[in-house]
Amino acid sequence: MKGKERLAAVAAAAAALVVSPAAEAKPANSFEVTFTNLTGGQPLTPAVAATHRGRNELFRVGDRASFGLKEIAENGNNAPMLARLGSDRDVSNVVEAAGGPLVPAGTPGDAMFGQSTTFTITADRGARRLSLAAMLICTNDGFTGVNSLRLPSKIGRSVTVETMGYDAGTEANTEDFADIVPPCQDLIGVTGEPGSGQSDPALAQNDVIRHHSGITGRRDLVPSVHGWDVNAPVARITVTATG
Repeated sequence: MKGKERLAAVAAAAAALVVSPAAEAKPANSFEVTFTNLTGGQPLTPAVAATHRGRNELFRVGDRASFGLKEIAENGNNAPMLARLGSDRDVSNVVEAAGGPLVPAGTPGDAMFGQSTTFTITADRGARRLSLAAMLICTNDGFTGVNSLRLPSKIGRSVTVETMGYDAGTEANTEDFADIVPPCQDLIGVTGEPGSGQSDPALAQNDVIRHHSGITGRRDLVPSVHGWDVNAPVARITVTATG
């Protein structure tokens, strides 16, 4: 091979080495999220999930809850949070999980609903985090979720986290069915006076988000039925990069 031809061949090979890793480094932009209820007596509302840039969290322990999070935690109302996330320029994609509530096995609601749901969410190149929130239905203002979970970067890789129960700090924990959303009674099977899907101003609090102290049994909720180990997770989230 002549000198010029040899140099050309070496240059072409070097260029291929430079281009190939860049192509392989393209981040995943489609993800499968599986959300699972780990409790024995707490149904969870359909989750709100978002992919986003930076650390634009849905919540932070020790801070006050936003209006959107308050509505999820008190009333299982996802609409305000969906609207806020949908208008946020740092948010790439917003999803409300389909399929209804996640209900513990062996409860009356188990005949209609499952313990786990899987959905797809996308993320653009700069949106490398996922946040998610869902109500603990048989509480005044309990919820679970994850803040700014880093997405797996390569197709086929997964990340799993287990999430605790939190108190939004926005409503007194009366544990009275009159102050708790109606689906609690039908899904779990302990019944009493009708519930409410509206916040009661008389119960409003201006506290901060904290770990939930659990069910005490002070009124209608039953610790042995609706309670959970407050030192253990209430849900599991697995995110897999699929495309």
